[in-house]
Amino acid sequence: MFREKLAQDAARIQDQFDLVLGALDDLDVTRAMAYATEGGKRLRGFLVLESARLHGVDEDCAIWPAVGIEALHAYSLVHDDLPCMDDDDLRRGRPTVHIKWDEGTAVLAGDALQTLAFELCTRPEVGEAEVRAELALTLAKASGAQGMVQGQALDIAAETAATPLTLDDITRLQAGKTGALFEWSACAGARLAQADPEPLRQYAQALGLAFQIADDILDVEGDAEKAGKRLQKDAGAGKATFVSLLGLDAAKARAVELVERGCAALDGYGASAETLKDAARFVIARDS
Repeated sequence: MFREKLAQDAARIQDQFDLVLGALDDLDVTRAMAYATEGGKRLRGFLVLESARLHGVDEDCAIWPAVGIEALHAYSLVHDDLPCMDDDDLRRGRPTVHIKWDEGTAVLAGDALQTLAFELCTRPEVGEAEVRAELALTLAKASGAQGMVQGQALDIAAETAATPLTLDDITRLQAGKTGALFEWSACAGARLAQADPEPLRQYAQALGLAFQIADDILDVEGDAEKAGKRLQKDAGAGKATFVSLLGLDAAKARAVELVERGCAALDGYGASAETLKDAARFVIARDS
């Protein structure tokens, strides 16, 4: 049931992407933008839409920030795959953008997707000016030097650090690199409704770490064909991960504990939050 709901929202997000990107000039960079935004689980966009439903916000308003966060996530993947970053040639079972086109096109496509994210979050359809400004401000913090970019910078620095990362270091790193966008997505519905986002923030912080632990587990024992990317790169590079620091069994137990904590944060919403709880359970049960 949850997977069906996730797929429905993913299709709705793709339809909106087709509408938005279809209005742009037909250039290599716009074709690369469309390519980069195809596929994936759309979990961040789903969190925007579902948290909006939780607060009675119309989907016609919520779809814009839902597509916005997916555009920003796509930009991060395009740049993360570049040779100067993680140097990957496969993403979602297809050649990465810089392989299919070239590095210059990949950089520009990522840049354009990042700015598109802010354009979509501030569309008039989203709501009052105060709401749109809050979405843009918090997205800037979540995606920049206080959030995702900071996490990526810490990850790069760790590759040449004299001492290996500790568990606290990894937790801080991943709270930025992975968790910040999850937190923004889950809180978006409350911000759209001008409600208190704190319960959703607690939920998302737990979900984001659980998601990353699940990724680390998949990197060790996952199926590369299902994952659509090369696995066991972290181990090959000698990078510290939740699995390398905790061990496989303890990492799995930590992920379950985080999901339980995240679900408990939503208890105040009653049965209305059950789909969000299902999302948390999904992130540690997925195979890709």
